[in-house]
Amino acid sequence: MSSQGRSKQSVRGKSQVRGKGSRRAPVKSSTGTPVLAIVVGTILALVFIGLLIYGAINSRTNPVPTVQGSSGSIACDQLEHTQVHYHAAIQIVAQGSVHPIPGGIGIQGGETAPSCFYWLHVHSANPNVIHIESTADRVFTLGDFFKVWDAWSTYNSGPHELINSTHVSTLTVGAGQSMKIYIDLDDGKGAQLFEGDPSTIVLKSHETITIEITPPDVTPPPAFDWKSTANNGL
Repeated sequence: MSSQGRSKQSVRGKSQVRGKGSRRAPVKSSTGTPVLAIVVGTILALVFIGLLIYGAINSRTNPVPTVQGSSGSIACDQLEHTQVHYHAAIQIVAQGSVHPIPGGIGIQGGETAPSCFYWLHVHSANPNVIHIESTADRVFTLGDFFKVWDAWSTYNSGPHELINSTHVSTLTVGAGQSMKIYIDLDDGKGAQLFEGDPSTIVLKSHETITIEITPPDVTPPPAFDWKSTANNGL
């Protein structure tokens, strides 16, 4: 056999062996790591980072808003620096009867586990009584209380709470109706009719503010029993 024939046979034999017994090696990166593993690892890392970002966004809580009152801001805090503490009462009368205001107004997180208190707030143990607890002896108005009530309510997905010539809380003065406001300063003179913007009424110690939607007229307005609240330290 000639050398040329042997060469062809040798080449043919090598070709046959490679075609029958070998597989194509996986494509590797320059570092020796399979490309598929890099791609999968990158995808998993991006998914993990995305889940972390999503969890952080959904676990973040909006800060409790500070209310801008008639004579400065009204904060929600732990009341550690309270300098003054007094009480005023509010009565909302509609259809001839008192509609109690809810307890917990201005107490963020609920009364059992509060996270902070607005300087104007209401405890369920003292129905219709506004607790005024402030870092300084300053003027607070009925309008300030309703701003706190509104901020607290809407922050907790509740309705707007208003006070103006045609609204009190969520009640609206309808056709043929009117609003009457009385102030009793607990000075023995009884309830006195107030004619003016109800939001400007200054909150004073042991004052009772009655807001009526009439008719029917309740004259004089229901008296507030401060003596019964005295057992609760008011």
